[in-house]
Amino acid sequence: MNALITILIVAVCVFLTLIVLVQNSKGGGLAANFSASNQIMGVRKTADFLEKATWTLAGSLVFLCITAAFVLPSRSDFDGSRSILDSQIENVADPMTMPTFPSTFPVMPSPDEDPTE
Repeated sequence: MNALITILIVAVCVFLTLIVLVQNSKGGGLAANFSASNQIMGVRKTADFLEKATWTLAGSLVFLCITAAFVLPSRSDFDGSRSILDSQIENVADPMTMPTFPSTFPVMPSPDEDPTE
């Protein structure tokens, strides 16, 4: 069921993207290149179909997303699973108990000095 809803949402998103790109915008859009479709159905009927398809796909996307919110399992449904950040926050060491390092470091000889001296 989870995979079906996810596949439907992705398919509707792809179709909605394609329908929006084909629509005739004020600047001409991609629909200006498809003159054959305008000759078959007429310019006005093509615009009506694309507008109805856009509204139908947008409505179905909203419906599928709301359905997915109720049907798909939430994180609290899993047994004992927590996010990685939550587990790391609980396992942080107390800074007061951490070892301290010396504030001074031994002086290393420079490469120009002879180490035998």
